[in-house]
Amino acid sequence: MLALLLAGGEVLAQGLPAVTVQSGPGGSQTWTLSIQVLLLMTLLTLLPAALLMTTSFARIIIVLGLLRQAMGTGQTPSNQILVGLALFLTLFIMQPVFERSYQAGVQPYLDGKTQFVPALEAAAQPLRGFMLAQTRESDLLLFARLSKREPFDSGDDVPFTVLAAAFATSELKSAFQIGFLLFIPFVVIDLVVASVLMSMGMMMLSPMLISLPFKLMLFVMVDGWALVMGALAASFAAP
Repeated sequence: MLALLLAGGEVLAQGLPAVTVQSGPGGSQTWTLSIQVLLLMTLLTLLPAALLMTTSFARIIIVLGLLRQAMGTGQTPSNQILVGLALFLTLFIMQPVFERSYQAGVQPYLDGKTQFVPALEAAAQPLRGFMLAQTRESDLLLFARLSKREPFDSGDDVPFTVLAAAFATSELKSAFQIGFLLFIPFVVIDLVVASVLMSMGMMMLSPMLISLPFKLMLFVMVDGWALVMGALAASFAAP
């Protein structure tokens, strides 16, 4: 996002007006935006989705959503709380990557030591390293084959489009694997409660209603939120 803002500032600094005013008949005026500003505004609307799909946010929010579903608590915690937790944990995990990107590309550009394109390439290297560390080789080969590209000699040769698609696929796979492991203890509790109710002849009583307090008690006793957050942070390989 910062790189695109810098690019927009550089374009405007080169003399391209952001807004032009044309005089019409009768003293009227027509205001128009330059195509560069329109393109920049369009890119800014797409940046949140692109940023979330190239960081650890996707894996974290999917795991938290599956955890809530496994516990059977409905909409508790709410979506806003889960998104907030995912954002803060994402910032915690991605902070070293962002710091290296800033020091490698953004700071030299702001100091006037390098041009925009070399600064952008230098700032993207830490993010590429993080994404490559989380991406499975099979996913890279799949999207390389789909894009009609030859096998790559190193990670630096992988185009960003191929890397982004493979990274998103690997993150989905990792998130569902973690979610499967989280489901197991709660499914066991549901099975035990359902078996007890069936043996007592209480077939009209919902097993989910009875098992919910036991699942909450188990989750609190083992300090589940701390365990889940710690396991999610540790699941990301260091670049």
